[in-house]
Amino acid sequence: MALRTEISSLGEFGLINHLTKNIEHQNVSTIVGVGDDAAVIDHFGKQTVITTDLLIEGVHFDLVYTPLKHLGYKSVIVNLSDIYAMNATPTQITLSIGFSNRFSLEALDEFYDGVYAACSEYGVDLVGGDTSSSQKGFIISVTALGEVLPEKIVKRSTAKPGDLLCCSGDLGAAYVGLLFLEREKKIFLESPEVQPDLEGEKYVISKLLKPEARKDIIRFFEEQDIVPTAMMDISDGLSSEILHICTQSNVGCRLYEEKIPVADDMKKAAYKFEIDPTACALSGGEDYELLFTLAQSDYDKLVLNEQISVIGYMTAPEEGRKIITKGGNLHDITAQGWNAFK
Repeated sequence: MALRTEISSLGEFGLINHLTKNIEHQNVSTIVGVGDDAAVIDHFGKQTVITTDLLIEGVHFDLVYTPLKHLGYKSVIVNLSDIYAMNATPTQITLSIGFSNRFSLEALDEFYDGVYAACSEYGVDLVGGDTSSSQKGFIISVTALGEVLPEKIVKRSTAKPGDLLCCSGDLGAAYVGLLFLEREKKIFLESPEVQPDLEGEKYVISKLLKPEARKDIIRFFEEQDIVPTAMMDISDGLSSEILHICTQSNVGCRLYEEKIPVADDMKKAAYKFEIDPTACALSGGEDYELLFTLAQSDYDKLVLNEQISVIGYMTAPEEGRKIITKGGNLHDITAQGWNAFK
């Protein structure tokens, strides 16, 4: 039987010491980290970018099919993605967790293994946080900090008519991965003896359980001296995010359905559920790709990166926010993505 250490045997400070004993700082901007009343950060003349996310069991994740190590990794990634979306470099995170007594010390170690794996992969320091008991379930709050030169900051509100509309990677796979895992959970709850059948769906399931943030795209921008005119990450579905940029920048757009990037593995998986891959890309969430607008003069640089797709262009606001279908029809873009309060 697996070893189970009750967290109550350590006490809060003993737990924090245990979970943070192997921290090594990777950034010169981290002056004081875990172990004092507060962290001290010095970004040496750069501006500081801050973002925070709250993840709640049963709302944002399901531990029936989410391994704790993957959850730790993803908890960091969703915040780093927001830092990259400002064209900034993430440098530090704080992590606070609330957990019920059903979690053992070994379970928390597994979660933190994922957190540290993400910190190592992205060169980020864990500099603080808190632990607390929870009445039920698991609650995670991550705050990420990053640094950026003032002239390189990219917001959602600065797109202009005529700009190219672009995104990184491919879209919709995480949503289809969720459909598969929810289907297998339902079968398991009804018939626990039935083994899960996820053969051949590794791509879409890994996109959901272990997403990555697009530091490679930000690095490419830096190498090519590209500063997008507007940018955000795609966490709530492509259509919803495009509407955010249009609203905040006071522009319209034309999105070409045939240009929306979808992976072949996602298409095959979507067809198993008899759903349209384009609908998954438009309305599915949790892709953590970057959506951005660029001046047309940067187009020649874009072709150097096969991870970037030009999917449309921005227009004057009175021209509306439209998708051009594969058949050439024009439709309003509607937001049908994730709503945290529905």
